[in-house]
Amino acid sequence: MIIPFEGGCACGAIRYRCGAAPLRMFQCHCRDCQRATGGPFVAGLLVPIKAFTFVKGAPTYHAVPSARGGTNTRSFCGACGSRLTGGQRGAHWPFIGITASSLDDPSVFKNEMHLFVSQAQPWDRITDGLPQHAAYPPDPKKE
Repeated sequence: MIIPFEGGCACGAIRYRCGAAPLRMFQCHCRDCQRATGGPFVAGLLVPIKAFTFVKGAPTYHAVPSARGGTNTRSFCGACGSRLTGGQRGAHWPFIGITASSLDDPSVFKNEMHLFVSQAQPWDRITDGLPQHAAYPPDPKKE
C-alpha cells in the first residue's frame, strides 16, 4: 500500500488523505455496520486519527450507541450518502476506521480478521480461515 493514500465519496464532494499505514484491516459483521451498509459487513481500515484528514468538503456525522460504551460516529457525504469513516470519538480512542470502498484504490484492502462474528447473519459464510472475534479484537494500543 502506498502511503499516503486517499479516498472520498462517490460524487467527489468529500475527499480525505491518510499519512500512515493501516494498523488493521478487517470486516465488521456487527448489526450497526449491517444496517449502515445494507450488506452483511463493512470492510474497514483502522488508522491513527492524527494521520487522517479531510482535504475537501465537510462530511455529515451520525452517532449511534457503541458496544464499547459511548458512541460510534460515522461520517458520510451529505450529497451522495457515501459512508466514509466510523469509530469511537475522543482522546480515549486515537483511531478512526476508514470504509475500504471509499478508497481511491480499494484493491489494496487485504482483510486480516473478522469482528463481531457473534452478530453475523447465518447466511454470511466466513470460510477464509482468518481470525474471528466475537466482538472487538484486542486493543491495538496494548498489542
